[in-house]
Amino acid sequence: MMLSVVIVSYNVRPYLAQCLDSVRRAIEGMEADVWVVDNASTDDTVVHLRSHYPWVHLIANADNRGFACANNQAIRQSKGRYVLLLNPDTVVGEDVLRGCVDFLEAHPEAGAAAVRMTNSDGTFARESRRGLPTPATSFFKMSGLCAAFPHHRVLGRYYLGHLDETQANPIEVMSGAYCMLRRTALEQVGLLDEDFFMYGEDIDLSYRLLQGGWQNWYLPLRILHYKGESTQKTSYRYVQIFYNAMLVFFDKHFAQRYRFSAFLIRLAVRMRAALGYAVRAVRKLWRRVAPALHMAQADTDSVAEPETALFFGSDASWQALGPVAAAAGLRIGRADTDAKADTEAHTHGARTIGSTGIPPTYMIFDPSVFSYQHILAQLAAQPAGRKRSFIGFFSAEHPVLLLPNDVFE
Repeated sequence: MMLSVVIVSYNVRPYLAQCLDSVRRAIEGMEADVWVVDNASTDDTVVHLRSHYPWVHLIANADNRGFACANNQAIRQSKGRYVLLLNPDTVVGEDVLRGCVDFLEAHPEAGAAAVRMTNSDGTFARESRRGLPTPATSFFKMSGLCAAFPHHRVLGRYYLGHLDETQANPIEVMSGAYCMLRRTALEQVGLLDEDFFMYGEDIDLSYRLLQGGWQNWYLPLRILHYKGESTQKTSYRYVQIFYNAMLVFFDKHFAQRYRFSAFLIRLAVRMRAALGYAVRAVRKLWRRVAPALHMAQADTDSVAEPETALFFGSDASWQALGPVAAAAGLRIGRADTDAKADTEAHTHGARTIGSTGIPPTYMIFDPSVFSYQHILAQLAAQPAGRKRSFIGFFSAEHPVLLLPNDVFE
């Protein structure tokens, strides 16, 4: 077996289904298998997988064992020469998995490979490649210097902003959202550290690979990452888990080396966590107050314009999308394309709704017509310096409207 794909899922069935659809295309012609470890989802994930994806190896946990533990369960049972850790809120292009395998085959010194992750508006996701969070690098990140000087070789090192995102480069830290690992490297340095319930395990594994003499690489192969649909990043539990993971990593790898400054570093992390709590408290309060303010404004203003969307797809999908889009409150237009084959010309139709000249809120693609590789390329090709459209998916075969922050069925 050349490749084993491992996906850990928790209450994200619609996103997981789209992810699996893209993976199925990407492994065509490859010797590969796919594993999904469900961490006791309370939605219908397990039932859906068993009925619609019988080719997937499913491990259904009775309790939530965390990201690291769940990945390790599948890694131990799988047999692939390479193991891909993949988030369920991702979509991969048809060329990505083979491209990563080919690179690792040609570079025996590489223990792992990360890819170019794209946000839902087509922009580059900075966490695609990162520097090791040493105390200095972490300070630059938490103090805002990294954001102020994102391309500086030292101050911006947390996101390695000085590197060209379109070129392959050796890096220090990979994202757990997409991380292809050489099994022999894993056997040498060990699996994911289960002291990390969620977050931090990718940093820890990346560091251990470097310590073991392996290289970690960033490859400019494009995937979509919805960033957080597999977690609840607005919750207090997220803040607690995330910053606790940072402390676990520091205590494991740097506490002895920086023992004189350890107190200050722990204090800085806890202060940053407290700030995170405060920000989320303000947002929670605003979500309560904003509807009342909006209603008051509506008394004097006309009804707000609905969000707009442009659909690229088949006639059957267009017909099925109508009632779903209406339920979502979207004003839908159809691109003036003859969508019968996957060619670039088909997405050069109208990019605006009506005659406003304003890009739509969403570009909704029918993956039964277009390849995922082509869809992601079109998303990323939006002009810079103007309002950008977000990506959506819908097809008659799977009549679920998948948007970055909402799902409509």
